[in-house]
Amino acid sequence: MSGWHRCRWQIIATLEMGIMMLAHGIILGWFSLMYVYLSSDDSPLDEKLTVHHGSWIGSILGIGSLFINLFMGFPLDHYGRKPIMYFLAVPHAIHWILIYFGTNVIYHYMARFLAGISGGAGIVVFPVFVAEISDTNIRGALGSSIILSISIGILLGYIFATFIEYKVLPCIALLLPIIYTILIIFLPETPLFLLRCGKTEKAEKSFYFYKSLSVEDPESKKEFKEFAEGLVFDGPVEKATVKDYCNREAWKAYGLISLLLFTHQMSGNFAILTYATTIFDNLNSKLDSNLCTIILGVAQLLGMILAVFVADRVGRRLLLLVSLGGMALGELTIAGLKFFASKEFLMENEWCGLATMCFISFFSSIGVAAVTVLIVVEILPIKIISVGTSMSMALLSILIFMTLKIYPMIIEDHGLGATMIMSATVCILSSIILGIFLPETSNKHFNKV
Repeated sequence: MSGWHRCRWQIIATLEMGIMMLAHGIILGWFSLMYVYLSSDDSPLDEKLTVHHGSWIGSILGIGSLFINLFMGFPLDHYGRKPIMYFLAVPHAIHWILIYFGTNVIYHYMARFLAGISGGAGIVVFPVFVAEISDTNIRGALGSSIILSISIGILLGYIFATFIEYKVLPCIALLLPIIYTILIIFLPETPLFLLRCGKTEKAEKSFYFYKSLSVEDPESKKEFKEFAEGLVFDGPVEKATVKDYCNREAWKAYGLISLLLFTHQMSGNFAILTYATTIFDNLNSKLDSNLCTIILGVAQLLGMILAVFVADRVGRRLLLLVSLGGMALGELTIAGLKFFASKEFLMENEWCGLATMCFISFFSSIGVAAVTVLIVVEILPIKIISVGTSMSMALLSILIFMTLKIYPMIIEDHGLGATMIMSATVCILSSIILGIFLPETSNKHFNKV
């Protein structure tokens, strides 16, 4: 059977989920540029945003994500992936409705909270869903494609914020959750979840669907039997116990995940993109900051595309370590420019700041942004994967809130140079620790990691 024929429904399902992540990326990119507009005298709101408002609007996304992650583990584990996938389209749509009708900062607070709920749910359920339906040889590529969709959305958000009227974009963006909801109706629940619920017949049909196998073929039945036996330890219906959450394997996973997620945020991976326009203004570039941010989005997208193609070839661990090294080098370069380059030099050589920021964005995308969530899903013990992923994303949400709240304030109070040194230090120390303790997870079944 050809690779495309076998994997086509795995790829199609990933693309359908990618629509929702692309829509979330549009929200992230749109605000990065729109923040400057909303802070100006031309703001369409009753009063222009202050730095205090901006830090709250940026960080409240993490509160929304934390809220949903704290409560999503139970329904994800007991009712399945599909109900969560339907649900997350609703707060996303309401976000754009609030943006359209909003007249003050309170509307933006509520909208960002709902965007956090939608994005937080998606970043948990989609990687789990993709990991559970995909063949091991393409699991990395498909998992990275989910994050790639966010990158495409961020770039589109930059472009839309620059060229589309403030009130027009919500009307266009509302189409995406509608299209997404219609398309996923036809996707069956994952075979792994159905097996854990004891629904062997439905699990078998789902397995054949995603692998494009014939129901009548004896080889197909043999493959499903091997799949079922390879994924369970004490029977498919057995639920996780307290012991499963507190054994040595689980605690090792918790430690690695905590460091991974701390690094994901404090490396500057997300904050630099969110406040890209502010950073370019701090670099005293004569180039239009909106144009620079769009170019930054292109660099990020190129890094993500590379990650999709090489994630299953070179491995997650190597990608992550190379990514951290590149980010540290770029951030130290930015710090050097701020501390040692004159204002005149920065204005005359504006390409230096832009090129270095693109360098950081590219290296961030090939590893830290692309494979972190994928690694989280893969190193968790299979019996606690649903609740474990949800709790991991709750921690990520706390870290998102923290970094997006403090980043603009650190830049304002201590300068861009000090901020970059802080993030570079995180990259260097984390790369050493992860280089020693993080196992490779590519091309391995869940129970073999």
